[in-house]
Amino acid sequence: MYDVIIIGAGVSGCASARELSRYKARICVLEKAEDVCCGTSKANSAIAHAGYDAATGSLMAKLNVQGSRMMEQLSKELDFEFRRTGSLVLCRNEEDMLKLQELYDRGNANGVEGLRILNQEELRKMEPNISDDAVAALYAPTAGIVCPFGMNIAFAENACANGVEFRFDTEVQGIGRSDAGWAVETNRGQFETKCVVNAAGVYADVIHNMVSDKKIKITPRRGDYCLLDKSAGNHVSKVIFALPNQFGKGILVTPTVHGNLLVGPTAIDIENKEGVNTTREGLAQVLERAGESVKNLPMRSVITSFAGLRAHEENHEFIIGEADGAEGFIDCAGIESPGLTASPAIGAMVAGTVRDLLRLEENPEFVGTRQGILNPQKMSAEDRKKLIREKPAYGNIICRCEMVTEGEIIDAVKRPLGAKSLDGVKRRTRAGMGRCQAGFCSPRVMEILARECGKEISDITKSGGNSRIVVGTNKDVL
Repeated sequence: MYDVIIIGAGVSGCASARELSRYKARICVLEKAEDVCCGTSKANSAIAHAGYDAATGSLMAKLNVQGSRMMEQLSKELDFEFRRTGSLVLCRNEEDMLKLQELYDRGNANGVEGLRILNQEELRKMEPNISDDAVAALYAPTAGIVCPFGMNIAFAENACANGVEFRFDTEVQGIGRSDAGWAVETNRGQFETKCVVNAAGVYADVIHNMVSDKKIKITPRRGDYCLLDKSAGNHVSKVIFALPNQFGKGILVTPTVHGNLLVGPTAIDIENKEGVNTTREGLAQVLERAGESVKNLPMRSVITSFAGLRAHEENHEFIIGEADGAEGFIDCAGIESPGLTASPAIGAMVAGTVRDLLRLEENPEFVGTRQGILNPQKMSAEDRKKLIREKPAYGNIICRCEMVTEGEIIDAVKRPLGAKSLDGVKRRTRAGMGRCQAGFCSPRVMEILARECGKEISDITKSGGNSRIVVGTNKDVL
């Protein structure tokens, strides 16, 4: 029996869990995947948006600006990567200056600080590699870049440290009323709870429609991306947008907090809620449109491509609050861009709603800080030598591209909500995210996972489920 069950361990669900752990309550997060951050939260533009794009007066605009303001302090408290780089929205002809002015006016109305419209000379000075036909740009200094994996995992680990339970590989199959409130049916049995928080991403409509007569529809909107090597990471210093269209903010070019360059996404509505495959046409569109904003893009430096799904709601608005006709069922649905930026504010809003509903008392033992995985590369040479003398595993480089050590991988496995798969290790340490895309380090990471988890190497997966890497082999030989 729980006070609160949260469905979904993406960034909104985990932010809500972390904020709810400020109160005395028994809280559980149910996640159908094998780890946190396995859906929309793992495959996006990794941007903290300033807040000029969403319609003035919308919940999306309000939470975007609030989340942006919270981001820097949170990154320090929870130890995840964030950098306030600023962003530029390019205007490529004089006829579109009115649209740029509209964005500026909307941003001011939304409460975005420091907006300026730059002329061509100011723009060239700020970003030399901007397209030659750009005549002006909207500059938003409060925009930034963030590690989405790091932020999602930080929320989850801090929630866990404050008593929130996480149950993975647990898929919700039905929800109904019970004497206590709600009975949640899963592939691992039934759970009872007073309150449900629906943070199920592209499946939020499926969950919502189980309990409410007022139906909602979430359309998976696929976005294709290309990731470039760190040799291209300084090609631009800010997030570069084209003017938005009916499908969103268009193809962007941005540095990442880890030194790469990211271009994308497309915006293609699909029916398949698991359709994260890239397409030839989508990637071709990414490369073409990115080149319209930024010149001389070193596309030979692409090291991988991927696709993510946005949970697009037909009114392009966040749905946060108690569902019609379903007391104690709180929706956190339609969380598409700028959902990553807004997530700290979303978590606070959801927690406030649940607190008032259940009349929760504050948890005096709540700890609001968390220490991430120790990275020897960020230490001084002397401190690194001392660490290696005390813990030799930190001197054993496993991933040469990203310089990730055995010590970091062991920490990733052993810490709260530790990694259980190659992708779990990758999201926590970046082992496998470099130029060779895990071609060199995978066998060694698998050995460490098997050893530290007490498993056979043939049981180690890429991303949980049946994604085994070693198959059709006699275990005795291994």
